[in-house]
Amino acid sequence: MLPTHVTDLWPLSRALLLQILEDRCSDRFVCERIWERLGYVDSDGVWRAGSKTPSDWVEAFPEGPQLIAERPALVRLTRSIPKQHKQLLKQQLKFQGYRIGELYPRRTRRATAVSWLLAWLAQQEMPLPEQGPLAPELPVPSDPVAGHPGDLPVA
Repeated sequence: MLPTHVTDLWPLSRALLLQILEDRCSDRFVCERIWERLGYVDSDGVWRAGSKTPSDWVEAFPEGPQLIAERPALVRLTRSIPKQHKQLLKQQLKFQGYRIGELYPRRTRRATAVSWLLAWLAQQEMPLPEQGPLAPELPVPSDPVAGHPGDLPVA
């Protein structure tokens, strides 16, 4: 994961990462937090690979991939988490996983996204503040398979 000028990024916090895990924000918002850290650049709502985007991501995904909806993008994200940071979700957020009735691909993919964000922070040697700006708050979807209005179907 590459270093990015962190002052230009949406601040990460424990409260925000829990909001993502609890499915209280859009999948798009989750993707944008990762895209910006991968060097993708927002150009009128389309996130395109930028000069700081790793070449393997540029080749595979010239535009910001739908990390929650598309399995290949999520597999690449998962594999990019360094082994020494794989347990940060449990260690820092005390996240023990979803219960059987809560196990849906969208939610497990959100957990992977949070894990990647925690690994990114660790690689930048940045602390995880308790509080910070949150995503636009959405209610937990009544249909966790479909997600929030506007979320793409999970493939």
